Amino acid sequence: MDELQLIAERTGSVPLAESGALGSARARLMAEIACTGTENVVPLKKRRRWVWTGAGAVGLAAAITAAVALAPVEKVGLEPTAAVADPVVVLRNAAAAALKAPGTPPKPDQFVYTKTKQPDGEREAWLSADGTRDGRIKMADGSLFPLPGCRDGRGQVYKGDQPLKGVTEPCTPSPAYRTDLPADAEAMFAYLNAHHSGETGDYNAMGKDIFALANENLLPPAVRAALFGAAAKVPGLRAVDHTEDAAGRPGVGITWPLGPHDDPKVAKPVVIVFAADTFLYLGTNSTAVTASGVVDAVGQRP
Repeated sequence: MDELQLIAERTGSVPLAESGALGSARARLMAEIACTGTENVVPLKKRRRWVWTGAGAVGLAAAITAAVALAPVEKVGLEPTAAVADPVVVLRNAAAAALKAPGTPPKPDQFVYTKTKQPDGEREAWLSADGTRDGRIKMADGSLFPLPGCRDGRGQVYKGDQPLKGVTEPCTPSPAYRTDLPADAEAMFAYLNAHHSGETGDYNAMGKDIFALANENLLPPAVRAALFGAAAKVPGLRAVDHTEDAAGRPGVGITWPLGPHDDPKVAKPVVIVFAADTFLYLGTNSTAVTASGVVDAVGQRP
């Protein structure tokens, strides 16, 4: 039996997918190749030639059958076959997408604006790019939460949303444009391990910190790429193929393992959601980033 006949027999009962579905399947395949192609590289002199034997033909036929079957099918009486995403590949693709994003630095006196969709409504934040200007958060209920800037080591003290005249306190600037973070995945992973909000080994806490950095901070492209690259190094990651962010946008999700003291009956791990086609960060299952940009003043929108 020749190779073409074997392939025909194996794929004859598999319905053809639409071209758009094949495009996304092809993109996933190329992403896998790109991510694994640089690992475990064998020197050229040690590589073996490919020999197409009968067993090789069977392998090729099986691979083609699998590729066709994994493409979504929408025909009466047929159930689409769900492909299981690899969480490491998803995060590496997210890192690659972040690295290609525009990265114009804001001016020191500008503000990083973010609008997020949350279960109780929409939240808007204006954070000082360099941490020295007074920012503000507009909560979902419409209330305003002041964010005093830190100038010369002192920050304004507020009572509610009103400043106390002449009353300041010691402070350290908290810039929204984070140039202080590592731009390398290994170094970022070490940073997250040393600074995350949970105890050692609490990777769910690390996942929340990753989400917090990705949400309302403006990161240079290399730093954002390092953030997702570091996330790929967390053990016990799980991908959620078909999920939505808090705004209802479909995507692929990544969850972290629960912390050492979390009760699995109560604790709900955060699900970070990326667009399934572009791998751009969307938010989480509880908070979705629906708008962001750089503005000149508090209250402005991009």
